[in-house]
Amino acid sequence: MDAGFLWNSQPGSPNSRPALGRGTAHLGWTTFPLVLAGALGLWEALVRWQDYPPFILPGPGLVARKAWQMAVEGLLWRHLQATLLEILLGLFLGIGVALVLGYFLGKHPALEHLLSPYLVASQTVPIVAVAPLLVIWFGSGLVSKVLVCALIVFFPTLVSTVVGIRNVDPDLRDLMTSLQATPRQVFFKLELPAALPVIFGGLRLSALLSVVGAVVGEFVGADVGLGFLINLGRGVLDTSMIFVAVFSLVLVAQLLYGGVRMLEHVFLQWQRIGR
Repeated sequence: MDAGFLWNSQPGSPNSRPALGRGTAHLGWTTFPLVLAGALGLWEALVRWQDYPPFILPGPGLVARKAWQMAVEGLLWRHLQATLLEILLGLFLGIGVALVLGYFLGKHPALEHLLSPYLVASQTVPIVAVAPLLVIWFGSGLVSKVLVCALIVFFPTLVSTVVGIRNVDPDLRDLMTSLQATPRQVFFKLELPAALPVIFGGLRLSALLSVVGAVVGEFVGADVGLGFLINLGRGVLDTSMIFVAVFSLVLVAQLLYGGVRMLEHVFLQWQRIGR
């Protein structure tokens, strides 16, 4: 299975090490407030220059007031909570199945060659085409949203797991065998540590795609969630509500991505110690 589409910046590969070191990441965080302030200023200037009505393009101040109003009323948290639940359950289901199946496919190339055409074919069907079927079969409740989210996060983690297991040094496998290591010891002492850097590359992508999956499911049929808020705002021409929902989704995606990076930092400490 070809994993060329995965990020070349996977941890553990030489390309994953920032060329400018940690100072680059620090610079990015320090300049973020300036970039944000500049973007908000340009946004406000554009609204004032073109004199856009609020239903076309509200100013940042109007969006902030709308967010505060929705937060005080509890409306924002209710919809945010529903989307977060869908995302977390979808991640748990999709990643769990992908890790288990990816491990067996990585260990058994013949099985991978047998199943890969069907797995790849399943990814050629747009998720927006599958979501209405899931809503018809499982209803417009939580189950269909979780399944849509799980389907969209499944493939990146599956591919990265297969590649990670395949990249385990065969000489190290032979060494473990010569030392009469049990399958459990081989897995925890060799295969899992060796594959984790690549697996985390897929987990990063899955974390971001999980937000897309939840919103697609809510677009098709829902009465709660940030995707529902976007649909509602579009229907009543409340563009400020749409902006609040979109910014909330961006924040959720950033938090999920940061959570994966934090787990990566914890579980791959041995790499930094080794270097």
